[in-house]
Amino acid sequence: MPPPLILASASPSRRQLLANAGLAFAVEPSGVDEDEVTKSLVAERASAQDIATTLAEMKAVRVSRRHGAALVIGADSTLACEGRLFDKPATLDAARRQLEALGGRTHELCSSVVVARNGARLWHASDRGLLTMRPLTRSFLDAYLARTGEAVCSSVGAYQLEGLGVHLFRRIEGDYFTVLGLPLLPLLSFLAEHGIGLEQAA
Repeated sequence: MPPPLILASASPSRRQLLANAGLAFAVEPSGVDEDEVTKSLVAERASAQDIATTLAEMKAVRVSRRHGAALVIGADSTLACEGRLFDKPATLDAARRQLEALGGRTHELCSSVVVARNGARLWHASDRGLLTMRPLTRSFLDAYLARTGEAVCSSVGAYQLEGLGVHLFRRIEGDYFTVLGLPLLPLLSFLAEHGIGLEQAA
């Protein structure tokens, strides 16, 4: 029997990616204080990719300590634009300000995934995408935020590329799944090596 699989994240998009791939898994958010950890790492001048990897590992390791031999997936994404880090906006007003800052510019979205077992990191992968937004007018932002509502506050960058967020962009360079917040293809290869894949989910 393959080991149990657990996603240490409350992210709806990551949950949907794994479900769409046909995997059977449980969900258990880690409870890691991402804001505090990020502040500490920024003070240490950590890169956006290092921040994403550190947070992904903390989530996976924390949950794996409670579940023995289970394989626990932790993931995180960090967005940087012209030297500034962006996080999930707390309100729709914050989302508007964030989108105004990103509009017409190219930003980097770094995503990392870590698999832990018995409280230790077993494997990880990282990737990044470069995303160029169109210039965003006030009327466009009014319509976009009215249609998306509070959902934009659940994602770094205030957009969900798989939904209405696609209208924000002029160009996207990089892996689609990475931009959605999970380097899925290397993760699926790793899980297949550990007996977790389409055959077992059937």
